[in-house]
Amino acid sequence: MKNFILNHFQIEQRNTSIKTELLCGLLNFFAIMYIIVVNPALFEHAGMNFGGVFLATICATAIGCFYMGMMANYPIVIAPGLGINAYVVYTIVVSRGYSWQDALGCCFVASAIFLVLSLTSFREQLVNSIPECLKIGITAGIGLFVAFIGLKSGGLVVENPDTFVTMGSLADHGTALTAIGVLLCLILSILNVPAAMLLGMVIMAIVAWTLGMLQLPSELISLPSNIGSTVGGLEFDRIHEMIPIIMVILLVTMFDTTGTMIGVGKQAKIVKNGVFPHLRSALMADAFASFWGTLLGTGPCSSFAESSAGVMAGARTGLAAVTTGILFLSLIFIFPLAQAVASVPAITAPVLIIAGIQMFSEISTLDWEEKRTLYPSVLACIMMPLTYSITNGVAFGMISYVAITIAAGKYKEIHPLLYLFSIWFLLDFLHIL
Repeated sequence: MKNFILNHFQIEQRNTSIKTELLCGLLNFFAIMYIIVVNPALFEHAGMNFGGVFLATICATAIGCFYMGMMANYPIVIAPGLGINAYVVYTIVVSRGYSWQDALGCCFVASAIFLVLSLTSFREQLVNSIPECLKIGITAGIGLFVAFIGLKSGGLVVENPDTFVTMGSLADHGTALTAIGVLLCLILSILNVPAAMLLGMVIMAIVAWTLGMLQLPSELISLPSNIGSTVGGLEFDRIHEMIPIIMVILLVTMFDTTGTMIGVGKQAKIVKNGVFPHLRSALMADAFASFWGTLLGTGPCSSFAESSAGVMAGARTGLAAVTTGILFLSLIFIFPLAQAVASVPAITAPVLIIAGIQMFSEISTLDWEEKRTLYPSVLACIMMPLTYSITNGVAFGMISYVAITIAAGKYKEIHPLLYLFSIWFLLDFLHIL
């Protein structure tokens, strides 16, 4: 067994050890464990059963980590993405009125296309068709969107008939706890405390329990209830009217996960001379996890930036990812505790807010002197939270980029696919499609 591990994961060739990889896998596990509470809590707002999404989240994460570790041999963790899943819940279901079954059907189609494209070079062409400035603006916009959802969920932002929104009252215990949780998680993150998000949630859960806001279940360990309530719950009756949504899910998932992989790969010194070895196998991991995740009852998956926690501690092989996947499967038995914690928005909201801030920080990499690329990027960014739709942000960004670039006489810089996407979104806005 030891020889198989040494040979398959190229332990010695990558100047690491089995012990180091196992410990780094454990560190990554703690760094992203919060997802088993936050992701099902998100999908509850779409009317889905917490237990079903809880199980689907764990299984999708394990599948993604196993594929990444065994097939690509990289220490990158795959799990349901908060940004894209917030879009699925709050835009597709809550805002547009589709059922969660319709939304999962849409995600399944996008994931199936994603899986097929990952077997070809067309995926890279699709990702490259989007200008870097728009990728930055879209990522930052999704961050604002996720942070806004967290602020609203935690009571820090509430409705106002005169100004649309305003700040919630800190006299409310839940709102005050959310504010404290945000500050706590920010401080822990700035101090580079391992698993800062999880630690922040644990501390806030203890505070909430002390204040009587969190009721612990009678039994802490048991299997999820209604585990089959989301499995195969896909519907395709309205899929023909959801093509723009499928396009957004596909594009956002692809360039988001590609960017994260390359970023973590550079930290792990996997990327050499600008080349990411076995990139196709690595990209297949999130496509494979997304495909099975949607069948089981959760949204698309993505590579997690938190993988850098293990990489910084020395992870260099897929053994770390496999370790994380195995540990995730053990979480199936703590369902009652996870459900109790998720019932208090003040515990989960800070995670959404911090995750949103981290995504929004991408905006700093824009070229602020080049107005031609700056304006479409910022427009894409601000339209997402203000229209409560990632689709609108992507569409406004693409259409304005094409229009401004043509006006500047640089139409040759526009990829043919970007023309196609822009025309499609424009026709959709005009209700021609």
